[in-house]
Amino acid sequence: MNSDEFPTQSPEDPEDAASLDISENLQPLPDLGLVTKSSEPENATDLTQSINQLQQEIAALRSTRDQLQAQVLETQASLSKLMQDGLGELERRRQTLQVAIEQLERRQERIRNEMKTTFAGSSQEIAIRVQSFKDYLVGSLQDLALAAEQLELRTPQAPEPVLEKTTPMAEGKSASSTPRFAEQSFQDQTKKIRSLIDQFRNQPDYYGPVWKLRRTFEPIHAERASNWFFTQGGRGAVRSMGSRLQNILVASAVISILYNLYGDRLRTLILANSPERLGEWRRGLQDCLGVSRSDFGSDRGLSLFETPEPLALKADRLVKDGLLPLIVIDETEELISLAMLQFPMWIAFAPNPQPQTQQTYLY
Repeated sequence: MNSDEFPTQSPEDPEDAASLDISENLQPLPDLGLVTKSSEPENATDLTQSINQLQQEIAALRSTRDQLQAQVLETQASLSKLMQDGLGELERRRQTLQVAIEQLERRQERIRNEMKTTFAGSSQEIAIRVQSFKDYLVGSLQDLALAAEQLELRTPQAPEPVLEKTTPMAEGKSASSTPRFAEQSFQDQTKKIRSLIDQFRNQPDYYGPVWKLRRTFEPIHAERASNWFFTQGGRGAVRSMGSRLQNILVASAVISILYNLYGDRLRTLILANSPERLGEWRRGLQDCLGVSRSDFGSDRGLSLFETPEPLALKADRLVKDGLLPLIVIDETEELISLAMLQFPMWIAFAPNPQPQTQQTYLY
């Protein structure tokens, strides 16, 4: 062995071979410290970006949540307002309906009370109660009318020939201007009057034409009217019915019959000593005859007076104009003016009737 050569181990030595293999297989290790330091900034950036992104998403979600909550609150407020408005409207309607129902109930009760207390309602109630006596009363009146006609036929009064020759025109004029309901020469008029009275009693027409009686006509009313026509000859006082409304009913029947006989020639003049009583007469005639305010006036079919003097002057003018005045005197008139007794037709309602010769007259 030369001195320049280094001693080497033989490959045959197993340990040396293993050591050689390990040294050959060893690779240089990277610098771990350098790698860690260079990758940390990148990871931090990524994390920061992720955090920022998550925070943005959280903020967006929170904003969406707030918007949804605001929308929910707004919707709830709208629904609450809508419900309140609807409930308020329903409450107002309920109150309106309640008020209307109460008004209708009060009106119904008032109408019922009026039907029970007023003259029209009482008359209808009485008419219903006496309906079962209709046939008997009609037959009695027919028999009475037949007997009266027979009595008139049995006692005719023959006029004197001289009077017929000398005063035919005067008699014709008097007959045309002065009604004579109970005389034989007016038999057709008498039959018609009785027929109208029977019609008022047995067939009341509550919706008839103007100037036709529209109220229930009782036997006592018919007796007053018949007595005035056929016993008093259309001139005289009749016993008061105890109520102005009842007296107005009798007067309305007389006016209706005379209007049927004479038409527009009839002029009715009513005397009462106060505006209140005249107002009752006006309303009563409107109710019984269906007339209106336009039918009242100085040149109309009905006139109202508080004192007898202007009434007498008006009646005198009507007679001169060829018209037929009917004077109706209220029961409160204690004195009857002689000026009114000269006219062909007048009817006075007296609380305590006395013979005509014993009445007190105003001179």
